Amino acid sequence: QMQLVESGGGLVQAGGSLRLSCAASGFTYNSAVMGWFRQAPGKEREFVAAIRWNSGSTYYSDSVKGRFTISRDVAKSTVYLQMNSLKPEDTAVYYCAAALSIGTQQLREEYKYWGQGTQVTVSS
Repeated sequence: QMQLVESGGGLVQAGGSLRLSCAASGFTYNSAVMGWFRQAPGKEREFVAAIRWNSGSTYYSDSVKGRFTISRDVAKSTVYLQMNSLKPEDTAVYYCAAALSIGTQQLREEYKYWGQGTQVTVSS
């Protein structure tokens, strides 16, 4: 059983930056892909970014490409999401997730373990 704990959310002005962290514990060696999703009020949870644990290959949604960067520290079993040039539409609860097999990286159904989420609010 894996546990994922997010941190780093908060309130920031448009154009600012935040870095989210996701600390993984438990059977982390089984995790094939780590992803970040977000859910705004009244909207579906959507894919943001993903990284393959072993290769470090990264994937991004079109809405964040060029502004967000996902990375991982294997020794610390931690995944990061560096968010730059934040926009009010980036406001959401951000969730870290772990998948045990490699798929499209973008579908919620592929991820077995989820963190509790961290709130990101971008003011205009």
